[in-house]
Amino acid sequence: MTESARPEVSLLAPAKNEQQNLPQLFAEIREAMQQQNRSWELLVVDDGSTDDSWRMIAEQARSDPRFRGIRLRRNFGKAAALAAGVAEVHGRLLVTLDADLQDDPAEIPRLLDELDGAEPADLVSGYKAQRQDPLGKRLPSKVFNWITGLITGLKLADHNCGLKAARTEVYQRVPLYGELHRYIPALAHQLGYRVRELAVHHRPRVHGKSNYGLERYVRGALDLLTVVTLTRYGRRPAHLFGGLGLLAGTIGTLVLLYLSGVWLFTDQSIGTRPLLTLGILLEIFAVQMVSLGLLAELVLHRTGRHHDVDVLVSDHTTTGDRAQSG
Repeated sequence: MTESARPEVSLLAPAKNEQQNLPQLFAEIREAMQQQNRSWELLVVDDGSTDDSWRMIAEQARSDPRFRGIRLRRNFGKAAALAAGVAEVHGRLLVTLDADLQDDPAEIPRLLDELDGAEPADLVSGYKAQRQDPLGKRLPSKVFNWITGLITGLKLADHNCGLKAARTEVYQRVPLYGELHRYIPALAHQLGYRVRELAVHHRPRVHGKSNYGLERYVRGALDLLTVVTLTRYGRRPAHLFGGLGLLAGTIGTLVLLYLSGVWLFTDQSIGTRPLLTLGILLEIFAVQMVSLGLLAELVLHRTGRHHDVDVLVSDHTTTGDRAQSG
């Protein structure tokens, strides 16, 4: 695709079994983007749908060149669908939204205006001020947002809103796998990008059902550990592994000093004490952690990753047109 033919705005919508919602989604996006004096495209990623979603995406792509679609061979999850879409979009700006119609496309112009406003942002995350979901989803979400803000240092009311607008380079820089799509604002913030939140209209789901169950909270909690590692220790792994090693080594040393005192100054035997085994294991663990931290630092040095300084840029290289429609 030539530079002049590239749209300014790319809209990216992961979809799984949303055949009842897609016609309205297409119509509302077309209506919302008519308010914008910007060229645009919509890329729908079919994340392993088993209904007629792909047929509808392909038919829309054939009838309007602004609509495109890519199809994953099976259901890989939202993060993988977003990553596949980010690799194929052409716009300087990127808007993500869910295909279930709970995210209102009418909010897209407001999000885009925030990116290039008087105080420009690099990523604007929607905030579902009046969330139209059952209590069983709202309460865990509040706990999730509070914990995420506490750990990552980015205080947002809604870290996981599907409706976001950003400069495309932001999505090209943040890692997208597992459940890390829930932490896109926090990861972008860690990279130095300016993150803002904007209250948006949220709608109840009318057709279909949620593709995510309670297990997502378990996966999300585990990926929060990944986020902490990436954001706090990504460029200084020796501080993480070495810190754990020093803590274990200190406890192990205190344990062994205590047992040495018992052996020297009393007639009690320490050879069969479980505490002796614990002390030795802690010392072994400490040596392993410190060694692992030093090896990680050597890897960073040899690969040059420690020179990978994150800066804000105004332009980026986009990928070629490899998506197939229809």
